[in-house]
Amino acid sequence: MRVQVGIIGAGPAGLLLAHVLHREGIDTIVLERRTPAYLSQRIRAGLLEQGTVDFLVEAGLGARLARERLTHEGVVLAFDGGRLRIDLKALTGRLVTIYGQAEIQKDLMAAHEAAGSNVVYEAEDVGLHGLTSDAPWLTYRTGERRAEVRCDFIAGCDGFHGVSRQAIPQQVIRAYERVYPFAWLGLLSDTPPVNAELIYATHERGFALCTMRSLSRSRYYLQVSVDEDLADWSDDRFWRELKRRIPREHGAALQTGPALEMSLAPLRSFVAEPLRYGRLLLAGDAAHIVPPTGAKGLNLAVADVRYLAAALVAHYRTGSSALLDAYSDTCLARVWKAQRFSWWMTNLTHRFPEASAFERRVQAAERAYLTGSRAAQMALAENYVGLPIG
Repeated sequence: MRVQVGIIGAGPAGLLLAHVLHREGIDTIVLERRTPAYLSQRIRAGLLEQGTVDFLVEAGLGARLARERLTHEGVVLAFDGGRLRIDLKALTGRLVTIYGQAEIQKDLMAAHEAAGSNVVYEAEDVGLHGLTSDAPWLTYRTGERRAEVRCDFIAGCDGFHGVSRQAIPQQVIRAYERVYPFAWLGLLSDTPPVNAELIYATHERGFALCTMRSLSRSRYYLQVSVDEDLADWSDDRFWRELKRRIPREHGAALQTGPALEMSLAPLRSFVAEPLRYGRLLLAGDAAHIVPPTGAKGLNLAVADVRYLAAALVAHYRTGSSALLDAYSDTCLARVWKAQRFSWWMTNLTHRFPEASAFERRVQAAERAYLTGSRAAQMALAENYVGLPIG
């Protein structure tokens, strides 16, 4: 079998890239080791930048999003006994959208099914070969059947633990990483959100986040120890701890209910450089991970896809390799800015167990400065709604 672009990973990055390329008449195959049911049920991010929404609409994926999304003009920071609302719209003229990653996944899968795209689920033993040649190829297995796919380019969209990045020689790739000494314990419930906008709460017991997926489904997070045992957390314990950490008026109004899902997610910052090796190009979590505090993970993946799709379209339309040659540097310039913001937001809002008394006072001073400075609030808002995609 031969295609122009072989894509590894059928999460949002891989399916979005395949969808955009298909609309441009570029032939693809997507290889995914998971089942469709697993992919459509994963609980992931839910906050979209305006640039992400615009790109999804341009790609013909905006119909259900427009009907079901929630739009937020601000975000609330709660600390030191007070509340600070960052007015995103007043400060930047833009807003953010709440629409779950699982919903984007479903929209993409439906679009591919309608188009009859070549998506292979439960593809095992995926191998990448000939990456520095002009004709790389992929191998994989489904059941007892083994197959080979020849292609012009390979896009690695298979996440942090995928095979794509591992295919780049260690002497070529460089990894930058910061592993945080805590995790997020998340609970999903069919209860109304405690507030119309997100609440980032800083408390002496640790950080808490109140967010939502819809007007009737809420998502809450608690900062916990990185070695926390999920089995130690009952629904009641989670709700009690959340009430302690969020502002009193919200704690009193909080509606609780059975957990639909509870999960534990360690936090890390990670960037691999470069994002291109020969005919292999990395995108999304295969190339970078951000702590979820800044809500940048999915949005960065979509920006990568936007740059990569434009580069591949230019190559096939005009024969120019300029955008492909610039792909890694173009993406990394934006990735590192998002990494900086996510790191800053994490440091602003979380309680670091190893922090000295001096560092805690500096953290408090940072929050006080943010409270009193419109310029500081504007910088936060500008990054939160998303930096422009060039």
